[in-house]
Amino acid sequence: QVQLVESGGGLVQPGGSLRLSCAASGSMSSGYAMGWYRQAPGKQRELVATMSPGGTTNYANSSKGRFTISRNNAKNTVWLQMNSLKPEDTAVYYCNAGGGAGWWGQGTQVTVSS
Repeated sequence: QVQLVESGGGLVQPGGSLRLSCAASGSMSSGYAMGWYRQAPGKQRELVATMSPGGTTNYANSSKGRFTISRNNAKNTVWLQMNSLKPEDTAVYYCNAGGGAGWWGQGTQVTVSS
């Protein structure tokens, strides 16, 4: 049984930074892509950023230049450093491993507001 546990969400002012963490527990191979998605109220879940085991990254246009994804394959852990946050970044952020048919975390709330 694989579980993804996220941490690091919270309330931040516009222009601020947050760092999200996600650790996978259980018997999960390190050969899966890991990443972050988000869902704002009334909107569909969308890609934020993903990283392959080899380090190839994929960012949403809205994330480029502000967010950085990183991972530790040996520990099945992935991070998302978010800088220059905007109110439109407000959403529940979900950790994912293995793509749409893979595993999902429970989500962590990020609120950007003054």
